[in-house]
Amino acid sequence: MDLQKLLHRYNQPIPRYTSYPTVPHWHDWKAENEWKGLVKQAFKTSKQTDGISLYVHLPYCEALCTYCGCNKKITTNHAVESPYIESLLREWQQYVQLFGGRPVIRELHLGGGTPTFFAPAALERLIQGLFALADRHPEADMSFEGHPNNTTTEHLQVLHALGFERVSYGVQDLDPEVQRLINRVQPFEQVAEATRVSRETGYRSVNFDLVYGLPMQTLDKLRHTISQTLTLRPDRVAFYGYAHVPWKSKAQRLYDETHLPTPAERVALYLQGREQFLAAGYVDVGMDHFALPQDELALAAAAGRLHRNFMGYTTSNSSLLIGLGASSISDIGTAFAQNSKEVVSWQRAVDQGHLAIDKGLVLTPEDRQRRRLIMDMSCKGEVHVPACWHFTPEQSALLVQLQEDGILEKDGHWFKLKPTGKLFTRNACSLFDAYLQAPDPAVKRFSQAV
Repeated sequence: MDLQKLLHRYNQPIPRYTSYPTVPHWHDWKAENEWKGLVKQAFKTSKQTDGISLYVHLPYCEALCTYCGCNKKITTNHAVESPYIESLLREWQQYVQLFGGRPVIRELHLGGGTPTFFAPAALERLIQGLFALADRHPEADMSFEGHPNNTTTEHLQVLHALGFERVSYGVQDLDPEVQRLINRVQPFEQVAEATRVSRETGYRSVNFDLVYGLPMQTLDKLRHTISQTLTLRPDRVAFYGYAHVPWKSKAQRLYDETHLPTPAERVALYLQGREQFLAAGYVDVGMDHFALPQDELALAAAAGRLHRNFMGYTTSNSSLLIGLGASSISDIGTAFAQNSKEVVSWQRAVDQGHLAIDKGLVLTPEDRQRRRLIMDMSCKGEVHVPACWHFTPEQSALLVQLQEDGILEKDGHWFKLKPTGKLFTRNACSLFDAYLQAPDPAVKRFSQAV
């Protein structure tokens, strides 16, 4: 069976597995004291030499990109900056007090929203406030998401001086018609200028986000977008499939099926992009990510050192990920917790001395075991399955099908993706997902695998 037919066969709604169990299966959980106890214990038992990961959500955007499913707050009122940062630092102080010791930050990422909505001075105040209560790991990886239209030279200089060496630009698509439809108008010249200034400032890694499956996107348009992108030689590219989730993102209700590529066209778009990246010398890291061979992500993948969390693939394997800000997610190994998505609710709770936990899950021993298997499959492309492991009839059938289609090979208790199998990583991970095989009808569908 050729690759396109295989992709059609396996193009099912499947999680991206940035967590397990995945977020739709979490529940309302306002047990602040229980969460605090779990965090305290997790920090106590963690290896401090590994450090912690810190994700900071900065939700504000000046305009609504209609394709976006992220948690954001649209405003042109920049007076919100200072109060939001004050609340972030209060939340961080609460966590540091729980730790009972001075944390070491191994990984720090500013996401959004649009982090560069905030003025350089405001971001400087935030980062200095975080490190006033923490030490910096010698190999700290600090990155932020930037909008090519509003990331200024001053933003880049201030953040680089604070230790940031990686910037990720949301490019999405460079076709004027597609940009107009998704309300994300940014000329190629602006993207090129932001890239040039980033490199001249000293950033060692400039990354792009591109999206396939957008409204009115065609093969010719995407081919041109990627050809232009390759002239800038980004160090990494996250090549995401547009996730049409109108039940989650109201702005996506502006589109209907007639605006979107068909499932067959989506597959063709993905294969076109993948072919262009591979031909240009990029390494297929897995699950939508491509990197230049000398990039740390590609090197980590080759050495079996990749890790995956809510920020996607990373080279840092910290056992604790703390999320600050509205809608941020924390992962302490034994439990997940998500903050309130509403800025006002999150801010009110934090300013009153509480952690604004709204949703979460305490993992069972079985959850943790399945999570390890899914992590190994998604990051290493192979897993060792315990001899006593039990597959459901549906999973057993999928396993046989994956082997017959040349996607997965089985050698005793070792399961390993074959060379083409990297395109079907999500499907292989689903072999170990107990929740996906017994779906809750109240849980909305995941995005398509392709």
